Amino acid sequence: MTAWPSSLETLRGTVGVWTTTHESLPASRSGEISNELESLGYSALWFPEAWGREAFTSASLLLSSTSTLVVATGIANIWARDAVNAANAAKTLNAAFNDRFVLGLGVSHRPLVERLRGHEYVTPLSAMRTFLAAMDAAPMFAPEGEQRCARVIAALGPRMLELGATMTDGVHPYLVTPEHTALARAAVGDKFVGVEQAVVLGQDRDEFLKRAHAYLEIYTGLENYKNSWRRLGFSDEDFVRGGSARLCDAMVVHGDEADVLANVNEHRDAGADHVCLQILGGDLSTPPLDEWRQLAPALND
Repeated sequence: MTAWPSSLETLRGTVGVWTTTHESLPASRSGEISNELESLGYSALWFPEAWGREAFTSASLLLSSTSTLVVATGIANIWARDAVNAANAAKTLNAAFNDRFVLGLGVSHRPLVERLRGHEYVTPLSAMRTFLAAMDAAPMFAPEGEQRCARVIAALGPRMLELGATMTDGVHPYLVTPEHTALARAAVGDKFVGVEQAVVLGQDRDEFLKRAHAYLEIYTGLENYKNSWRRLGFSDEDFVRGGSARLCDAMVVHGDEADVLANVNEHRDAGADHVCLQILGGDLSTPPLDEWRQLAPALND
């Protein structure tokens, strides 16, 4: 059995939250979100890096407002910094906040790399492999330099999953089904599998579809996700802007607390160690406080 870093061991068998909504608050107040989630009993807060705050700076704001919550990047973009910076920043955060930081890395997507950041989007697998190797070789002459920090990668396809198995502590699949979770578990062996799952809690079907379409709108234009969905049996007719109803039903859980818990258990049965729920509120940029509070008792029993 592979020994896991303590932050990942903390997440085994638990439910966390995946959100971008803390970025709707001023930076000085973003920790209110992590503090709220910790008080509700969620184990982790996962957040992305795209057009908003720099990932490590944001993580420090979220960690400084909590004492037990794990904060994880889902994901930090490898094109946003060099490998030495990524390795050393992660070690510093982990040392400063009692092993509560998980570094999730990803190759992002061509538009966010080329148009937003001005880099050339070279072969994702090769870019990630090179970045991880450079992280492993990165020197750090500070007290935390020898400490280990949990490192996972965003992985959808078989080759990136294999890389997760060989060069990291595990994988963080996003926008997937329990069927994919089973494939991820088979690919990575006893490494960590932490899965994102979108949720619309309650609401009628029309409102569910409205929220699911709004959520999927950007992703249906990104090739990495379309390729992943094709491997799961979807086709181009499902990739209309915002996704087909079939894609919405597969990617977003709709129902009450029992329905959400049933889906979490499907992922667990398929091999997930941890599930982080992305609750889709009526406004995707506003923290869904009521839904987080409503779900927490059912998930933490």
